Amino acid sequence: MKELTKKIRAFAQNRDWDQFHSPKNLAMALSVEVAEVVEHFQWLTQEESQQPDADKMNKLREEIGDVMIYLARLADRLGIDPVQAAEEKMRINEKRYPVEKAKGLATKYTEL
Repeated sequence: MKELTKKIRAFAQNRDWDQFHSPKNLAMALSVEVAEVVEHFQWLTQEESQQPDADKMNKLREEIGDVMIYLARLADRLGIDPVQAAEEKMRINEKRYPVEKAKGLATKYTEL
């Protein structure tokens, strides 16, 4: 992840894009890219979404790449290690969603 972040940072700096990469702008761009991932699943059944065809998989791969790039860039600009943040959040989720209460349920932790 650190190597990817360095590559993304260099890519932006080489193009003088830091001026455009405020956390606000990056968060907005990230939300647009996530929406583009969602768009590929719009109107599919649950079953169809499990096995996208080759063309859709290629498009999804690109969009997921865009999401990852913007997320890494946003985290970098805010000084957040995204892997560490995810690990910390998993520890919180383990407490919020204990297996004995949450297994097989899609219920929010406040409702368990």
